[in-house]
Amino acid sequence: MKSFLKYREIWLLAGIVVLIGLISTRFPGFADPANLRQVFNDTSILMILALGQMVVILTRSIDLSMASNLCFTGMVVAMLNAAHPAIPIPVLIVIALAVGLVLGAINGFLVWRLNVPSIVVTLGTLTIYRGATFVVSGGAWVNADQMSPDFINFQRAAFLGLPVLSWIAIIVIALFFLVMTRTAIGRSIYAIGVNPTASVYAGIDVGRTKFIVFCISGMIGGLAGYLWISRYVIASVEVANGYELNIIAACVIGGISIAGGIGSVGGAVLGALFLGIISNALPVINISPFWQMAISGSAIILAVVLNARGERRQGRIILRKAEAA
Repeated sequence: MKSFLKYREIWLLAGIVVLIGLISTRFPGFADPANLRQVFNDTSILMILALGQMVVILTRSIDLSMASNLCFTGMVVAMLNAAHPAIPIPVLIVIALAVGLVLGAINGFLVWRLNVPSIVVTLGTLTIYRGATFVVSGGAWVNADQMSPDFINFQRAAFLGLPVLSWIAIIVIALFFLVMTRTAIGRSIYAIGVNPTASVYAGIDVGRTKFIVFCISGMIGGLAGYLWISRYVIASVEVANGYELNIIAACVIGGISIAGGIGSVGGAVLGALFLGIISNALPVINISPFWQMAISGSAIILAVVLNARGERRQGRIILRKAEAA
């Protein structure tokens, strides 16, 4: 039981249950299964993005350009759909993944080959990608009446009681879980975060692995670009402006260590759900959106403190074991 309770995800899940319970005292219908399904669906895009950011953070890097990638890719597929409504939605999704992959590869190449810190690279591409959105669109918007019904309705279609958007999130979560726990690249990502120098001696190509994680985050940003635009049915330069902070916050709350090497798929998903519940619940119980920002910020600070204490405690245990030996 003690070893079971040491997992951060268990405490985070318990915190979410308590949070739902507290909200239900003010709004009894919040814990209704139909409402919780809606909250999950509303948080699906953030969960997907948090998973893309997670693999980057685990390698001691960060991708600040994910929201701008989403904006650019969303604009590209929206303009394509407006100009050529006959293009099938699966083809548009593949195009979104490919565009996102290219943008992520640019980040990865600069980090890998030029050895520029990821925070500097992605801070620059954050602005470049959003500026490129303005250049591509000429500052114009793509509105709902310019989008085809298939473009808008694809993710809203229900399958086995859940919208397609929720199923896409579930599939992405399952894929990330398999990659991070059952593949060599998943183990390499964790190894680099724990000790990059030792990873080199273990035969891991640190630069190439970082390039791959930026490609993954780019593809995730591209996928989210289509999902975001088709959900909110408007494409503009302002789409998801500042959303990169929510993505990073979801990771930090979920226990993904900014120092790298520590974190899990479950933690990132629960961190996103925590933020999704707050953003859905506070307006319902008539709490100002400004308090939502304050609560989110407080949760981030608390999560960072808990992460730091957990990592220190882990270090002491290692020393004790060494002394005992």
